[in-house]
Amino acid sequence: MTTLAVTPTRVLRSEWHKLWTVRSTWISLALAAALTVGIGLAIGASYESGGGDSDVDVVLMTLLGMQFTSIVIGVLGILSTAGEHSTGMVRSTMTAVPRRLPVLWSKAAVLGVVAFAVTLVTNLVTFPLVQILLSDTDKAASLGDPGVLRALVGNAAGLALLGVMALAIGSLIRSVPGSIGVLISAVMILPEVLGMLPYDVIDDAVRYFPAKALDALTQAGPAPGTASPGAALLAMALWAAATLAAAAMPLKRRDV
Repeated sequence: MTTLAVTPTRVLRSEWHKLWTVRSTWISLALAAALTVGIGLAIGASYESGGGDSDVDVVLMTLLGMQFTSIVIGVLGILSTAGEHSTGMVRSTMTAVPRRLPVLWSKAAVLGVVAFAVTLVTNLVTFPLVQILLSDTDKAASLGDPGVLRALVGNAAGLALLGVMALAIGSLIRSVPGSIGVLISAVMILPEVLGMLPYDVIDDAVRYFPAKALDALTQAGPAPGTASPGAALLAMALWAAATLAAAAMPLKRRDV
């Protein structure tokens, strides 16, 4: 009987099949796309020139549904790691790949690519559809306008990195409810609370937190009090790398 060697390609293929054979993947991605398109169309249909939202960036306004889709993608990332611990499937995975860390890297790569691709396609569909409703308003724009395409791609990259962060949190905490609690409270609510404090140094730091960096990536034009797109993308990448490193240490050392 021939035993196949464990290679990075085989681990990647295994994690790819594992992700797509779970029903929650299809449900989460479909829900994320539906929320983005549906909320975008609702905003476009109700928008009036000169209203209270006239100063909001057109891409950020169109993709405002990301406030919900970020949670959906985050939960998908958590389920891909913490879900395996809750079902006990992780034991089979780590038996097949005893070095363990390639599993974490492969999970992160697969989820990141899938989340980026699905979100980008959704964004490229949503923006033109919403623009049909905004064509006679002061928010009329096209994909060729300065910064628009970059913001649509930046949003997809930011959400993909947020999903990788959530995946690492799930691997670190190993509990689905606990990981979701950390994701929502620490990643999404904490920056809003810190932003209320009257200290400039805190205000400067908060703009590089994941939720704020994602907002900066989703704007076609510069906005006061936000990071530049390049700095925001770097911040998201560093947050994802840091959480993956934090998840890797206990994964390597303790029992599954």
